[in-house]
Amino acid sequence: MPSNSVSLHRVLKASSEKVYRAFTEASALASWIPPYGFLCTVHEMNVRVDGTYKMSFHNFSTGNGHSFGGKYVEIKPNEFLKYTDKFDDPNLPGEMTTSVWLQKVSVGTEIKILQENIPSMIPVEMCYLGWQESLEKLAKLVEPEIPDM
Repeated sequence: MPSNSVSLHRVLKASSEKVYRAFTEASALASWIPPYGFLCTVHEMNVRVDGTYKMSFHNFSTGNGHSFGGKYVEIKPNEFLKYTDKFDDPNLPGEMTTSVWLQKVSVGTEIKILQENIPSMIPVEMCYLGWQESLEKLAKLVEPEIPDM
């Protein structure tokens, strides 16, 4: 694996349909994708091949933020998502690609994530830690089974 990539793997106690929804519904994504200490605003989200998205993360401590966007490259509902990410900041050049595999397993869903072409200005270890925090938040969103009253 290239040095400017991160790879993550988890098993979640939730259906692949529910996990997929967490990646494709704006309010759900905004609740879990930013690492701890950050807020997310989803400005645009068109989940379809060649559809685009735009979002921003805001550091709650400092008030500073960064925005980025991209497009959806490949989609297989409840199984696979591939999308690009490009920062608006010219100091973070290049285009990242993120691939997400979802597979039903006996206890829920196995998720594998590969993020490639991380800009050299971002320490890969920091990116990996951010994803770990995001995946903790994802589990807290999708694993509870809360019935309607």
